[in-house]
Amino acid sequence: MLELFDPGRDLHTLLVDEILHSIFFLGNIHVPPFSPQRILGEEMFNGLRETFPRPFKLYSSQVPKRSPFSCLLDMIVDLKGQENEQEIIAMLQNFISKIQQGRNSKPLVSSTICVSQSTDIRYYGVSMSTSGRIPGKIMVSASCFSSWDEYVAGAVITYHPAKDKKTYFDGTIILPETVRCQAFSLLRGGSIMPPCRSCENLFGLTTDDTQEWGYGNCAEAESVSNLFKKVQEVREEARPTSTTCTPENRMKAEEAVKRDLKNLLKEKKFNWDNNFYTPERV
Repeated sequence: MLELFDPGRDLHTLLVDEILHSIFFLGNIHVPPFSPQRILGEEMFNGLRETFPRPFKLYSSQVPKRSPFSCLLDMIVDLKGQENEQEIIAMLQNFISKIQQGRNSKPLVSSTICVSQSTDIRYYGVSMSTSGRIPGKIMVSASCFSSWDEYVAGAVITYHPAKDKKTYFDGTIILPETVRCQAFSLLRGGSIMPPCRSCENLFGLTTDDTQEWGYGNCAEAESVSNLFKKVQEVREEARPTSTTCTPENRMKAEEAVKRDLKNLLKEKKFNWDNNFYTPERV
């Protein structure tokens, strides 16, 4: 990751700061826990702590807004340019290949990338790069509250944290047919990944797949969110239309997700200060 870091780019400084905090947080709630020192090694630990002090101070009290691979994706898109889709995918695959050498596990890497576009501008997203069910649920909740576009978050919390659709709130959306939303495997040679049943339920994507992954785990959520943040007309065309999608019902759904998030953090013995981590320039 650090070999991609260009200290002359302010965005990269913020992204490295965010990546470190996210990794340290996930290491902290892992069983058994991994300390920053164990993750980095002594020499890198000392150097990075001096340059990026905040992740070291706040990983045990603040929750990340997103998983680390999402930050790495932003860095690579910045380096390569959003138009160079194949180069971005290849660079992510190369990164995964390097860090997996000699390992049986997939350490905090995403398995899928998604590309969404309504014009010639591409918006990317990756699947949740966490290890284990509880960290994944924590990060989906965190992204709903602090990172994703409001409509995407509303669609996800219609089902999240369980896979059951809430009876009192439906924030699901339907992407216009003119929008490309296509996922690719980062672990199997870049092959096209059809939408799963969850993505059909959330975004109206057409699929024959019967697999229902945890809602919000797929790369489509982040990719569509990034599209909506920049292309307002597509966002409004896709807006939720259910009569149950009211501010009052949404608040009730959010409260349920927040309770679950707090319970999961408590289960992990994490003393949350109710803040989501925001990186700062060093």
